Amino acid sequence: MTAQLTIEELAALMKKGAGISVDPADMASRPDSAFEVWGLDSLGLLGIVGELENRHGRPLPADADRCKTPQEFLSLVNGALVRGA
Repeated sequence: MTAQLTIEELAALMKKGAGISVDPADMASRPDSAFEVWGLDSLGLLGIVGELENRHGRPLPADADRCKTPQEFLSLVNGALVRGA
């Protein structure tokens, strides 16, 4: 994984953690669409947060699992990764 989470990596995490196949290009064209549009529920997002915490060896912000859109999630996570670097 790169220093910052990309749309492509988020789509891969959605597939791995929640079994949801999302075209990264489609998600990139509509990053402000709700996670529900992509088929991801709160438990799926919680799993993605857990996977990222395990990869980086530290917790993400407490509200990461409450993000509503891919763009909101990427902004929050990438901001946390930059601050933690």
